[in-house]
Amino acid sequence: MSAIRDTYKTILKATEEQLYKDKNSKFYGYAFPVSTEGDVKIHIEALKKKHHTARHWCYAYQLGTETITYRANDDGEPSNSAGMPIYGQIQSFEVTNILIVVVRYFGGVKLGVGGLINAYRTAAQIALEHSNIVEKTINIGYLISFDYKNMNKVMRIIKEKNLNITNQVLEMDCKITISVRKKDAKSIFEIFSHLFEISIKKI
Repeated sequence: MSAIRDTYKTILKATEEQLYKDKNSKFYGYAFPVSTEGDVKIHIEALKKKHHTARHWCYAYQLGTETITYRANDDGEPSNSAGMPIYGQIQSFEVTNILIVVVRYFGGVKLGVGGLINAYRTAAQIALEHSNIVEKTINIGYLISFDYKNMNKVMRIIKEKNLNITNQVLEMDCKITISVRKKDAKSIFEIFSHLFEISIKKI
């Protein structure tokens, strides 16, 4: 049986602007951590304001850890000469929840499709090389519900298994939300589901 893959790579913060030049054209590469398409839109709009005299704002992004969505946009450059080379670097560095934008200022000399592919790929690569790439775990959330009298039983397991509590409401009816690494989720679920007067459900 293959091991459950429950880690992914991403960046925690936006990278500094990285400049790549080719035949007087300037390509500014940026990498941003994103979690929604809304985040993507905000960063692109901000760059369009910052670089309002640029010619193209080409980008690619990938979202998700298990169900992946991605998009590559050439923004007026020849088809597949910008967005896909940028996306290729996202795949090469094996990162997700990331947006890479390359802003181009035209320098008066046409680069041709091959030159464009190389320039956009290189600008994306430089942005990623200057990013702080981290590995994170894929976690599953569970809600544990129980009466106050069972508190010690629940807390003992949480302590023993070193589980991460993300939220808790401790009254007569207690509710604790825990975050469990995917590879441990099944065994943790079974431990709690076998306890009398305690319910656990995935959230």
